[in-house]
Amino acid sequence: MRIVPARDAGLCRIRLAWGELSAAQARVIAEVARAFGSGFIDATNRANLQIRGVREGSQETLISRLVGAGLGPTTPGSDDLRNVMLSPLAGLDPHALLDVTPLSSALLDQLQRDTRLHQLSPKFALMVDGGERLAMLDHPHDVWLSAGSAERFVFGLAGCPPRFESDAPALGAVSRVHVPALVDALLHTFLDLALPQHTRMRDLLATCPIEEFLGHVQDKLSFPLAQDVGNWRRPPSNARLRFGVHPQGTGDSVCVGAQVPLGRMDAATLSALADLAPRLRMTPWQSVMLLDVPVADAQAVVGQLTTLGLATNPDEPFARLIACAGSQGCAKSLADTKADAQLLARLMPSTGDVHLSGCARSCAAAHRVETTLMAVAPGRYDLYHQAPEAVARHLTIEQAARWLARSTPDA
Repeated sequence: MRIVPARDAGLCRIRLAWGELSAAQARVIAEVARAFGSGFIDATNRANLQIRGVREGSQETLISRLVGAGLGPTTPGSDDLRNVMLSPLAGLDPHALLDVTPLSSALLDQLQRDTRLHQLSPKFALMVDGGERLAMLDHPHDVWLSAGSAERFVFGLAGCPPRFESDAPALGAVSRVHVPALVDALLHTFLDLALPQHTRMRDLLATCPIEEFLGHVQDKLSFPLAQDVGNWRRPPSNARLRFGVHPQGTGDSVCVGAQVPLGRMDAATLSALADLAPRLRMTPWQSVMLLDVPVADAQAVVGQLTTLGLATNPDEPFARLIACAGSQGCAKSLADTKADAQLLARLMPSTGDVHLSGCARSCAAAHRVETTLMAVAPGRYDLYHQAPEAVARHLTIEQAARWLARSTPDA
């Protein structure tokens, strides 16, 4: 684990396998955030957590506490490799094609044990999709694997599983038992061919034909890559399922989902969440799922989440707003996006998703969002609406809210 500098002091990134942590681990994070940081914790679009405002001189103690709670890597130097994204409902959704958590655990172990893979960029990311009804399918990954059936996975590179006819098709398929060998071949082929400037798969494929890349992959495998995947399409996901109460497997427990407003909570809120359920899962939407909640307690838990200030309904303003750290936490940001988003939440219409970004990097949203407000100065934004060109420029938040109201069908 490591702590990186930010405008508001150190930033400690906590990578969570499948986004999951126990209630005990959540309490440790809350305790160290209070003791050694600003007391604020951010949820990320990789289903991880970040402790903000870590003070100079406290880094080693903070990391030691987190590692002692089981929140660190299994081998030294391998923390950055723990970039395997799953559905928040992996292993829980009775409608999924299979439970991918055992496979993903094997992949995580494989990634951490192979020291050559430590050369990969900390942003190099994999996705394993079991066909769950709730999955982040718009977030590009260097390698993605999606269940075509309980025994077969299709895969692709530098993108997302295809859902529509116009999407780039999958590249191939393998049986479930061959997935670890495929991932090993894909990652080592990347390292074999990548130049120093090729930090991500998309960088390499911009100069290396995909056929050539797959040829090198095939040379490393003892089984053929199936090619009959041109027409395969992944069924759609429903992002609204991250809210509310849902069956958890076939037992008597349910999971309960809610949105962390603007992806940020204080230590007291995280501690309170730990009191509501024995396990939590963070999601790529910067929200949280409470697991193993008794059916009889479900509605009371929803009420407690509302009391804590989380959005429990997908139509609430804070369920439809994304904002990066902003100028209070990031030197690259041109505006205080968190504060501006708080204002927009009071003014925005009843429908539509909005992403406030402090700069062109769009760190807070790796997926497509209906409307983006791109900061150009403090309190001023260019507005983009489902197109690469701005439709309005240098707007205040109040002006942006009026534009959104005019563009809303039921306004």
